[in-house]
Amino acid sequence: MDTDLVRQVLVHNAVVIMEAGGDVRAPGAAITAALCGHWEHEPPCPLAPHHTAAEHVAGEVRLRVLFAVGPVAEAEVRRRIDEALSRACLIDPEGVTTRWQFRGAQPGLIREDEAGRAEQLIQS
Repeated sequence: MDTDLVRQVLVHNAVVIMEAGGDVRAPGAAITAALCGHWEHEPPCPLAPHHTAAEHVAGEVRLRVLFAVGPVAEAEVRRRIDEALSRACLIDPEGVTTRWQFRGAQPGLIREDEAGRAEQLIQS
């Protein structure tokens, strides 16, 4: 059996500092564009099915990306996420630009409350 066909769900945590009034969804859209070619696309995701959650905490936007991938593609997915966040801006369909500063990222662990989402990613 090809071990890269056996996907597992991994977590990538990142922190950005967003300008006032910025769209908290913009970094997630940038991540989707980096992984899938555009933030609006038909399923499935070509490289890694994923889900991004974002929340404001103490002046930061904390991003949590769950993604399903085989072992060979893990480094590529993490590189693309970091690269997308390093670009530090996104222009939405209405022409509004959201800017942020990428502060860093690190691998994380799946939480119990994410088990259902993780299973969905594996199945997609």
